[in-house]
Amino acid sequence: MKNEKTYELVLTALFTAIIVIMAFTPLGYIPLVVINATIIHIPVILGALFLGPKKGAFLGFVFGLTSFINNTFKAATASAFVFSPVLAYNVIGVSGIFKSIYICFVPRILVGIVPYFIYLLIRKALKGQGQTGRIVVDLLASIILFVSVRAFLIRLLPDALNALTCTIVGLAAGSVLMAVLTLTGSKKENANIALAYAGLSGAFTNTLFVMSGIYILYKDAYAEAVGVAGDAVLDVIMGVVTFNGIVEAVVAAIIVAGVGFALTKIKPIYGTDR
Repeated sequence: MKNEKTYELVLTALFTAIIVIMAFTPLGYIPLVVINATIIHIPVILGALFLGPKKGAFLGFVFGLTSFINNTFKAATASAFVFSPVLAYNVIGVSGIFKSIYICFVPRILVGIVPYFIYLLIRKALKGQGQTGRIVVDLLASIILFVSVRAFLIRLLPDALNALTCTIVGLAAGSVLMAVLTLTGSKKENANIALAYAGLSGAFTNTLFVMSGIYILYKDAYAEAVGVAGDAVLDVIMGVVTFNGIVEAVVAAIIVAGVGFALTKIKPIYGTDR
């Protein structure tokens, strides 16, 4: 029992160090031609899976703290105030302190909680509902891949490919994934699928809560910061969610599934058997 607690403490410290290193170096981003996909949330997701939601929430807090420090002292973009209570106070006053605390910390803390329960939910669906549950899960994965491939191609090659071509390619990618998932069905593969969904949910949690928070709490100030009309803020935010958010979620799914499967050889998912 003592050795287990020591092991978890060491693992928590390791994930914390990785988050800090990623946050303050270019290692926290993967260049994907048209965007730099953020991967700083991945240690938080893995921490939630292998250390449980409480320690995952702590790692999420660390993620939020690094975001606060970066945006306060570097302020690389005009919209940095949405993540910095200090800068937000200068922009809109006292209310900005509480708004930015929410946007900076709450979504990141949830990144350390939501993936763990999504993992358990998917594993339960794959086990308890038999073939029906697996078909639903596989279909959802294929739809997500279709949407992400279509969005990526539209952004990458807007002049070379029209929307119909991008849709066809996306459908083809989704269909191939569906076929591959349908032809496989072992417990190991079920575990990998659950890990991938945990990665997806963690990335989406961050994107959706951050961007919805910006729209609800900072619509006008954000519009002024990015140089768009107030009515266009929703379009800007939806563009981030449907492109950056989906691409980053797919990247997170792949990395979490790969790294998570390797780590299960050493330590089981928190609260589960090997």
